[in-house]
Amino acid sequence: MASSRPLSGALALAAAAVVMAPTAVSAAPPGTKDVTAVLFEWNFASVAKECTNTLGPAGYGYVQVSPPAEHIQGSQWWTSYQPVSYKIAGRLGDRAAFQTMVNTCHAAGVKVVVDTVVNHMSAGSGTGTGGSSYTKYDYPGLYSSYDFDDCTSQITNYADRWNVQHCELVGLADLDTGEEYVRKTVAGYMNDLLTLGVDGFRIDAAKHIDTADLADIKSRLTNPGVYWKQEVIYGSGEAVQPTEYTGNGDVQEFRYAYDLKRVFNNENLAYLKNYGEGWGYLSGSVAGVFVDNHDTERNGSTLTYKDGANYTLANVFMLAYPYGAPDINSGYEWSDADAGPPDGGAVSACWQNGWKCQHAWPEILRMVAFRNATRGAAMTDWWDNGGDAIAFGRGSKGYVAINHESSSLSRTYQTSLAAGTYCNVQNNTTVTVNGSGQFTATLGADTALAIYTGRSSC
Repeated sequence: MASSRPLSGALALAAAAVVMAPTAVSAAPPGTKDVTAVLFEWNFASVAKECTNTLGPAGYGYVQVSPPAEHIQGSQWWTSYQPVSYKIAGRLGDRAAFQTMVNTCHAAGVKVVVDTVVNHMSAGSGTGTGGSSYTKYDYPGLYSSYDFDDCTSQITNYADRWNVQHCELVGLADLDTGEEYVRKTVAGYMNDLLTLGVDGFRIDAAKHIDTADLADIKSRLTNPGVYWKQEVIYGSGEAVQPTEYTGNGDVQEFRYAYDLKRVFNNENLAYLKNYGEGWGYLSGSVAGVFVDNHDTERNGSTLTYKDGANYTLANVFMLAYPYGAPDINSGYEWSDADAGPPDGGAVSACWQNGWKCQHAWPEILRMVAFRNATRGAAMTDWWDNGGDAIAFGRGSKGYVAINHESSSLSRTYQTSLAAGTYCNVQNNTTVTVNGSGQFTATLGADTALAIYTGRSSC
């Protein structure tokens, strides 16, 4: 359920993070590169450097940044999800740093998506990270008590649409998005971000906002067709369902991540042959997918960096498989689920000071180019052993094999690739495909192989 963290655990807006969304018409990120690196709680200066040094060269199409608005004070990560004004004045950087980041990422060929918190404001009172004074229902110069929903108790019943969309998510002041002034003000915040060059929005806690309200807000944007991804967590039997939101843009498909955990941990990869729509998910053309995000890695519902090869191979599968638009979660080590980012969000180097940099793990990073090279090609030549070894092609553009068994696997694979030499980007060894489209390879336990047209040498 959307952000169901108990108040005692922290007034964390467990606003399940995940980005990515295009327009209602094109439902997948525009352009030729649809992979988003979600640099959770990285400050803007660090994001800018990473766009130049890693994301651009690797072929990432987008970077998603954490909420930039002024928020409540505190070291915990979830303070970013309790805005107190719409000034860019949070822990991650000021307006100038944000503008520099956007420009730098664009120069590297990477578009910028902003995690956008517009369902609610804060849960308490005080002074924000940018110096603004506030109380729970009064944000001077922005909102007053008249701009919040009448229900001031916490959401308790997900079978009740009104309760879900008018009451308070973990005690956070719920904006009345049916109100003209609120719609205009939210759109003003998003339009301000568009003036800075932002390319898209992840709508945090979208499930708690009526889809018609979001459609109205989007219609007020200077670019109403902007890339738009909505966090609508699926819940069986719940009153509010993800399909209601696809007219506005992409919707994050949480079931994809939940089921990957179960399959990789306890079931057979062979079951993944018809993953996606075949499992009852949203249409792949409007689905944002991920292995984990900042909420799910903390609440235990998905795989995380702590799961080793299961996690790595699940990301390899996601990037190879033609369903949805993928997000790669890239955060930091944690033992306290509330802990904020190391060094206040400053990343001096990957894999230091607790920064995990999953987007730069070689096995994951090299699959971004594979995905770009195979985009538009359907899945072909599926093979599995009935257990935890699978392989499949992307037409004549690429082929991937994953051995999640406990021992090595040697066999000959049938592909639709042209004869020639290819680089297995998983380990930088060469693979030779014969005139019949076949190659023979040995994969160690918990390793993968990925080859694609246009990459012959390693």
